[in-house]
Amino acid sequence: MSEWWTTAAAGAAAGLGVAMPLGAMGVLLIQEGMRGRRGAVAAATAVALTDLVYAAAATALGPLVAAALSGVEAWVRLVAAAVLLAIAVRGLLASRTPPPAAAADRGHGTAGAARTFWTFAGLTAVNPTTALYFAALTTAQGAALSGPAAGGVFVAGVFLASLLWQQLLVAGSSFAGARISARARAWTFRIGYGLVAAYAVKIALPLP
Repeated sequence: MSEWWTTAAAGAAAGLGVAMPLGAMGVLLIQEGMRGRRGAVAAATAVALTDLVYAAAATALGPLVAAALSGVEAWVRLVAAAVLLAIAVRGLLASRTPPPAAAADRGHGTAGAARTFWTFAGLTAVNPTTALYFAALTTAQGAALSGPAAGGVFVAGVFLASLLWQQLLVAGSSFAGARISARARAWTFRIGYGLVAAYAVKIALPLP
């Protein structure tokens, strides 16, 4: 039993390791949280579930995941950068007329939340760094993850830690977004999308 707790703790550490650094997805989650709670919860869940899928694939396939991406990693980075840059431009244009705080969550009904979920799942999925991160970790764990039980405990730890962090992130941003002025929200969005554009350039370089 103690070995399972150790494996679960390793999975939780891995989940926090990929979730906590504030990259483009973290900025987008904060932006979503400031718009409204329902869409933000869907977005955070999508990111955590995609982390789970990558962790499960890496645990099952090990070094094959890294090998499969190694030849096309640069092109995957360019696709991810292009998508992030398009989102940043669209967000900057939309931030010129931000919605009032009371109306921020109206666009996130069931259909809107579903769209947000799949958008964030896709954005996380096209990030090769996540796949390579879990491939490297599971390869390093070696025999500790042998067998479906140990692998399942590790992946569960990854998912729960990632989900907890993403939900805390959007809860905090949702709390703040409901309590600041429309002008402050507009500038927060502009700065945030500017950071997303900068991350897009960083991801794309060096060019293949």
